[in-house]
Amino acid sequence: MKKIGIIGAGTWGTALANMLAKSGHQVSLWSRFEEEINTLKNTHLHKNLPGCVLSDDLHFSTDLKEVCHGKSIIVFATPSVFIRQTAELTKPHLNSNQIIVNVAKGIEPKTLLTMSEILEDVLGKEFDYVSLSGPTHAEEVAFGLPTLIVSACQNPKTAQIVQDTFSNQTMRVYTNPDVRGVEISGALKNIIALAAGLSDGLGYGDNAKAAIITRGLVEITKLGKAMGCHEKTFIGLAGIGDIVVTATSVHSRNHKAGYLLGQGYTLEKTLAEVGQVVEGLHALEAAKELETKYHVELPIIDVVYEVVHDKLDVSQTINKLFSRKKKDEIKGLIFTEDDVMN
Repeated sequence: MKKIGIIGAGTWGTALANMLAKSGHQVSLWSRFEEEINTLKNTHLHKNLPGCVLSDDLHFSTDLKEVCHGKSIIVFATPSVFIRQTAELTKPHLNSNQIIVNVAKGIEPKTLLTMSEILEDVLGKEFDYVSLSGPTHAEEVAFGLPTLIVSACQNPKTAQIVQDTFSNQTMRVYTNPDVRGVEISGALKNIIALAAGLSDGLGYGDNAKAAIITRGLVEITKLGKAMGCHEKTFIGLAGIGDIVVTATSVHSRNHKAGYLLGQGYTLEKTLAEVGQVVEGLHALEAAKELETKYHVELPIIDVVYEVVHDKLDVSQTINKLFSRKKKDEIKGLIFTEDDVMN
């Protein structure tokens, strides 16, 4: 049994807290919003996890010190845009023998740091940082539906501790030392899901969506290789697994946002309709900066960026992709330094 503090009571943080509590761990869940915590305490229900009754063993709090004190594992589960400021708030309440786990997916614009890198930047190098990522919709984890995920850490012993802690009869956890590759996949697959949603919103069918998912994976892999990541990471759970689930599922807010944009909704109306953070939109700026920095061509990510920033009409997206120079697929799948721009 582990004592675990989870920072962030969104759908993913709450689903993980519920799963861990039901596995016999002692779990405290934090939100900075008193109203949110009071609702969770009084009802044991989360507004975005309909039908899921949370474990009676869960502890809810707005006190960061209380949630962090005496815990062996601290999980950061806030949206990516709030990771840095949440880490700053949490820092005074941590001690160096704790394992820091990140479950957010994103890349910080300008610094181009992944979530674990942001945490290390704020909290220091004395901690072991683990990224927990993969095809994991909170709505399914909360109900104990079968799920596979990756525990990524450069320290294999720490990766295994997290693997053992989060594994149960319905959650199977693999380890992977390629932390950056896992986090790059987790951030950029949200943009590919936006593209798949755009295609569906335009009525282009399954053929087009399959092509977007496949070629989107190629784009992410090329960028990852240019950044020094392991190629095999991108054909694993954190790569293709996460892209497939995010680009096709009814639970995916990124796909839903893309679909609404494809249907002609404005960005403002799209965000209001989704009602939650759409991580793919926040990842676009950093993706474009990485494309320039590493001299990698990312055509699908480019058209999503142009649509979101009103530089390209939605109806022109497929035409732009189809009008690109014809290429050999196999040569384009051989990821060498000379092949980055192919």
